[in-house]
Amino acid sequence: QVQLVESGGGLVQAGDSLRLSCVASGRTFSGYVMGWFRQAPGNEREFVATISWSGGVAAYADSVRGRFTISRDNVKNTVYLQMNSLKPEDTAVYYCAAAPSVNWATARRKTEYDYWGQGTQVTVST
Repeated sequence: QVQLVESGGGLVQAGDSLRLSCVASGRTFSGYVMGWFRQAPGNEREFVATISWSGGVAAYADSVRGRFTISRDNVKNTVYLQMNSLKPEDTAVYYCAAAPSVNWATARRKTEYDYWGQGTQVTVST
């Protein structure tokens, strides 16, 4: 089992930045591919970013590429999502997730992730 706890959400204005954190406990964090997903009201949960177990490879949704950066610290058991140039359409509950083993080609699929945090709300005003 892996427990995930997100933090860092809040209410910001368009163009501002936020950094989300997700602390993992339980099994060996470094063995998991970690992802960030988000869900806006009335929408399905969608992929945002994912990072390999070593942190050497990352992938992003087209809507956030160039603005968001995912990173991880395997010593601190923490994955981060740095969000810059935020837009109102980024408003959602953001979830981190852990996948014990995943084919990198399918790492964008939420069904690949076994463990989820409770989510943190990000609201971007105009």
